[in-house]
Amino acid sequence: MKSLIVLTLFSVIAVAWTKPANTYTDKWDHINVDEILESQRLLRGYADCLVDKGRCTSDAKALKETLPDALEHDCSKCTPKQKSSADKVIRHLVNKRPDLWKELAAKYDPKNIYQQKYKDRINAVKGKA
Repeated sequence: MKSLIVLTLFSVIAVAWTKPANTYTDKWDHINVDEILESQRLLRGYADCLVDKGRCTSDAKALKETLPDALEHDCSKCTPKQKSSADKVIRHLVNKRPDLWKELAAKYDPKNIYQQKYKDRINAVKGKA
């Protein structure tokens, strides 16, 4: 169950299959994101998958496929729980794991488009672990 979580990681960030109501599935809405964020092993596993450095669980693969869409469309297909989880993950990465934040940004935002688009949100969470 723990390995299902993290990136509901990015902006979190969201999940793979869509429901007819034009939202991502709520299949992972009840996952304890805090548990993933507190586990270096699980968090690193998700990050490695997302940046093509490691194997992907089926859940991490789904996140990897969904993340670009969620970033591009401001998580518009995310459920309220997914948006909340994404905010929590971003806050954690920015404040406690800037190394992972930079890796993920290099992969998913090499032209700094989303860093600029979400600049106010990112700055708002800095220092708020």
